[in-house]
Amino acid sequence: MRTEAVKTFSSAQTARWAGHRAQRREEFIKAAITAIREHGPGVSVAAMAAAAGVTKPVLYRYFTDRADLQRAVSERAAQLLLHRLLPELAGEREPVEHIRAIVQAFLAAAEDEPQLWHFVVHNPGGEREPAEVVAHSLALVARTLTAVLDDRLRARGADASGAEAFAYGLVGMVYTAGDWWLQQRTMSREALTDYLTTIILGGLAGLFEHRAHGDSTDNTGNTRDDNT
Repeated sequence: MRTEAVKTFSSAQTARWAGHRAQRREEFIKAAITAIREHGPGVSVAAMAAAAGVTKPVLYRYFTDRADLQRAVSERAAQLLLHRLLPELAGEREPVEHIRAIVQAFLAAAEDEPQLWHFVVHNPGGEREPAEVVAHSLALVARTLTAVLDDRLRARGADASGAEAFAYGLVGMVYTAGDWWLQQRTMSREALTDYLTTIILGGLAGLFEHRAHGDSTDNTGNTRDDNT
């Protein structure tokens, strides 16, 4: 009886500590983002810790190293981007309006948070390769877009097998073009939105029309007629 009571107490204590740890990590991630906004993408871990009101040793009790903190911040950045995109993904509208709204929201999110974007994408002073951090963040966005696109294609009776590939391609293209645009600014955001919308809409139209024409491609890459 006493042994069971001890086990129950130990489990409760472990659960409380896990909850406390998760809460503190959340607070430190928010503080890190605040420091990035204030000091720029090359901000030091010491400055991030100071923004949270703690020292570096305390911060590292909750993150294994800078790379772990970098990953946590990049995940939060992806969530912030999704927060901007989800309202545009929801609801019914004409395809061209839908695509334009998604592209516009993506570019606006990057433009509104240039320091955070540069910290995640170019990873100054980080130990983790930028490509790894970016790929992880973009995958979070692409998976959400895949689910939405898959539903829309199936609702139209179209082949949804390419939804994931199209979603990753769309996110990758807008991300690459957006990163170039933030650095070069050779055109307005509206102009870039128009260019990207035209390109994406052409590909999306092909997906919707593919099944309507009764053509599909087999595993060998050869085209077959589904009506035969």
